[in-house]
Parts: sequence; C-alpha cells; structure tokens
Amino acid sequence: MKLDYIHQDFTTAIPQFATLSTVTPANENEDQSQFTARQTRLNLTVTGPEAFGAKTRAFVEGDFYGPAGVNERGNLRMRHANFTLDWGNTQVLFGQWWDIFGPFAASTLDFGTGANIGGPNNPRVAQARVTHKINFNENNWLQIIAGLQDPQQDDEEGPVNAAGQINFNSKALGVSPGYWGLPMQPFMVGVFGLWGESDTSPANAGQGSGGLAPGATPPAAGLSDDDFDSWGVGIHTHVPILKSSDGKSRAGTLSFQAQAYMAEGLTHVQATQYSFLQDAGGSVDAAEGYGAVGQLIYYPTQPLGITAGYGRRGISDTSDYRDALATGTIVAAGGPFGTAGDPPGTVRSYNDAYWINTTYDFANVRFGAEWMHLETHYIGSSEEPEGDRFQFSAMYFF
Repeated sequence: MKLDYIHQDFTTAIPQFATLSTVTPANENEDQSQFTARQTRLNLTVTGPEAFGAKTRAFVEGDFYGPAGVNERGNLRMRHANFTLDWGNTQVLFGQWWDIFGPFAASTLDFGTGANIGGPNNPRVAQARVTHKINFNENNWLQIIAGLQDPQQDDEEGPVNAAGQINFNSKALGVSPGYWGLPMQPFMVGVFGLWGESDTSPANAGQGSGGLAPGATPPAAGLSDDDFDSWGVGIHTHVPILKSSDGKSRAGTLSFQAQAYMAEGLTHVQATQYSFLQDAGGSVDAAEGYGAVGQLIYYPTQPLGITAGYGRRGISDTSDYRDALATGTIVAAGGPFGTAGDPPGTVRSYNDAYWINTTYDFANVRFGAEWMHLETHYIGSSEEPEGDRFQFSAMYFF
C-alpha cells in the first residue's frame, strides 16, 4: 500500500512520475499538488511442481493505472505476468517482465526508475529470456542473459527485438543494499544491448511516442515506408563502497550504482527522446541519443536510508539536428510523453535531474521524503526551463 503527496512548481499530466516528465517553458510557471494512492501494488507468487527437472514459479503483479481510471478510481493494470523454469544455474522466463535493456533503476519515490534521465528500463515488456550463471568459484561468477522481446517501437509489424546482458559478479568487496535498499548485492559490472527495427510508414511512425518535434513535418507528408535499425549498448555497475557487516544488515553500508549507454531510435523505452530524422532529400536516419545516471545509497542505521543521484538523457547527433532545423525538414517522432510545450523550431538537447531522498522503516511501514530538481535544454532556443518537486510517501509492505 502506498500513499503519496506531491507538490511541484511545474505542471504535468502525470505528476506521480517525476522521472517520466519533462519541464518546458509552457508548464514551468504553475504549481501543482496531488495526493494519490494509485501506486499501490498487488502481487501473487505461486510455486508449482517440478517440470523437466526444473523448479516452477509464476508471478503476477498489478497497480491502479489501468485505462480510463482517474486518481480517485484507479483501474487495475497488469505490470508483470510471467512464469519461470529454474534448474539452479539456468533459468528460462516466459511472460511480461522488465526490459533487458537498461537494467539500472533509480531509487526515487516516484517509482519512475529514472526512465528519461538515463535509466530506460520501462516499459515492462512481453518476452522469452534465458539466464545462465557460470561459477568461477564461490565468490565470483558470470551471468549471461539473452532474450527476444516484443518490438513495441514498430506497432508489432517488425521482427522481434533481441536483447542481452553479460554481468560479472564478485563478493570480494562484500555486499551492500541495492534498489530501495531491499536486495543485498555484490560488486557487479556488466554490459547490455538491444537491436530491433523500426518502420517510418505513416501508420507506424512514432508508435508509442506521443508526438512530433515542434514544427516538424508530419510523417504522412511524403514520408516513405522505410525501415531503419533501432539499437542500444551500455554498461552498468553496482559497487559496495562500505559493505554489510554480516551480509544482511544495512547499517553502515554505502553503495554506488551507475549506468551509461548510447542508442538510436529507442523512444519506446525512453532511451532516446526522438525516433528518426528526415533530411531535405527524404532519406531517414535513426535519431541518436545517450544517457548516464548514478546514485549513492547510504544506510547509517538499519532503518534509515539516504539516496542521492543525478541523471541525464541527451541527443548525440547535434549537427544533424542543427542542419535539419536550418532547412526546416526535420521529422522527429517524439518520446513517449511527447514534446508539447517546447518552443517552436527547437529540439531538446538534453534533460537532467538531481534528487535526494530519505526513508525510515518501522517494521513493515516506510516513510519517505524527496526533493528533485529537473532541467531541460534546447537547440534553437536559449530558454532553459527548470522545476523543483517535493514528494512525501507512506508505504505498508505485506
């Protein structure tokens, strides 16, 4: 169960999710407040009989952000729905789970995981994946993940997305708390990647993206039905700076987590703000972008946690955008929450966020408070809108 109070000096359509939002000149000068309990989650785990010599498990989770719901009458929405076959060192998963690309998750109170500031692991996606563990010894191992995922960027008309991770883990530095202070994790460094195809046809351009760059030519205006590759590669890490004294206690621990990536045309996971560009000759190129995010998680005592972080997502092909803006022939499908409110004739160069929060646990009850600062920067405008956001949360785990 989760109750949030949010106050921010800018307005968004979904104030509950700060790290899915962007501050623009159109929304930065009006305050907004909200109480909400829609982030309450319900889940069910079922352990079944062995099959093919493997342990079986099914997991279903939902929240209250279903279609046509409102703040006081949230409708149930599926978040996760999957089952696994587990042989110990090898696990196969079928169903909906976190995207394999961009595994970092920001420990922010909004549950947004830092999606548009360098942590693009949303949305959850239907997939089939295999996870295999190679043990070097009792303290060091390699984890390999490979999977096929729903190609959400192409309205399901293209091939599947292929994604994977290779992660090295070691207990040489001990363990320390990870996301939200809940899992204890060893040192880890890994790489990840995703490849798929996108379609620029009028029917598919910008699927799941919610809008075009301000002043852009709509895709239907002379845009051919072309395919282009959409891909991304990155690196992520978890470092126990101050380890747990016994492998279980959080008291006196300090963790560092970070991630960086480069990508093209991956608006569906919010790794890039834009999908594609069209030059004056009509040729189409995937829009390039990057992201970088990091956080420190400190537990001076077992119940008291403090997290501070910074993240940025930006475009890496700035010269292409400047040329397109100069000729007026840019076609750029916007990110999942659109580009409404941006100054005319501009594109977003980068957006970033700083945050610090503290939580305190009383048995199954957790209280939290957070400050976050968001900024947006443009090509084609000197305006740099910014906003501050405050959130207070009360949670009960059962």
